[in-house]
Amino acid sequence: MRPFDYERPRRVEAALAAVEQTPGAVYLGGGTNLVDLMRLGVVEPECLVDVTGLPCDRIEEDGGGLRIGAAVRIGDLAAHPAVRRRFPMLAQAALRGGSGQIMNMATVAGNLLQRTRCPYFNDVTKPCNKREPGSGCPARNGEHRNLAIIGHSAACVATHPSDLAVALAALDATVCVEGVAGPRRVPLTGLYRPPGDDPRRDTVLEPADLITGIEVPAPRVTARSRYRKVSDRASFAFAVVSVAVVLDLGVRNDGETGGLAEGRAVRDCRIVFGGIAPMPWRAVRAEEELRGARAAEPDFARAARAELAAARPLRDNAFKVPLARNLLVRTLTELME
Repeated sequence: MRPFDYERPRRVEAALAAVEQTPGAVYLGGGTNLVDLMRLGVVEPECLVDVTGLPCDRIEEDGGGLRIGAAVRIGDLAAHPAVRRRFPMLAQAALRGGSGQIMNMATVAGNLLQRTRCPYFNDVTKPCNKREPGSGCPARNGEHRNLAIIGHSAACVATHPSDLAVALAALDATVCVEGVAGPRRVPLTGLYRPPGDDPRRDTVLEPADLITGIEVPAPRVTARSRYRKVSDRASFAFAVVSVAVVLDLGVRNDGETGGLAEGRAVRDCRIVFGGIAPMPWRAVRAEEELRGARAAEPDFARAARAELAAARPLRDNAFKVPLARNLLVRTLTELME
């Protein structure tokens, strides 16, 4: 590992100045992703600016919603009473994000900003457009079983690995960012960039931008939610496919019996997939199909097919299409119970 400088500012302004004024400086949270990339030689920062000492490590209830500090540890998020009581889907996603050791170190902001686990990105002996634009994407014809089936480009088929980002996107969360030009708020669904022709940048953040917190609005009283994840192992594994669903049910007004499941309709929903795209994938087509439709398995299956019609799987990951479809249908069906 190359030598590097280290700073631990106590104020947000000092952290911003350190990264802006020091070429090659990057922010350091828990380090569970960044340090691995440094050991592999994928990134070689000149200076690490440790932001875990900033006053961004609290979870506060706010009008029925939450404000989650960027430096909150994943384990603390999963165990927080307000999260478990009002946002169980968020706790479910946090608990599926890694081992106990990782959860005790990794921060919320770091989890959202972790880099892809594509094997070619992590191997500096191989070409990779995400590391060196124009060098190629060997994953397209190589090892891509766990990579993207939708939203990818000819330049990059990597997937985003965060479980937490998928759940937060479904909860309509907003990211609070401090930058050189001042503070701003970015919808979590607008935080990530599609790969396009230059996949180096995963997000819309500028180099000195610092996430200070995440705001989660109050849930609808009648909404049900769930996060489900399919992985190669029961724990300590990234998602092959995951889905976060928020479902709000009403009663059909077409004369059917109101109190029974077959008399229910989908009043509103939010669906976000993980493990299938370069970012948390908002299933807009499926949501449109479901709003006002019967809350029944055939309608769930139709919505899933509509969303995944745009999938462009590669040679070895076409199995993700029926897997994602079945996972969404099963999750929606379980939320009816």
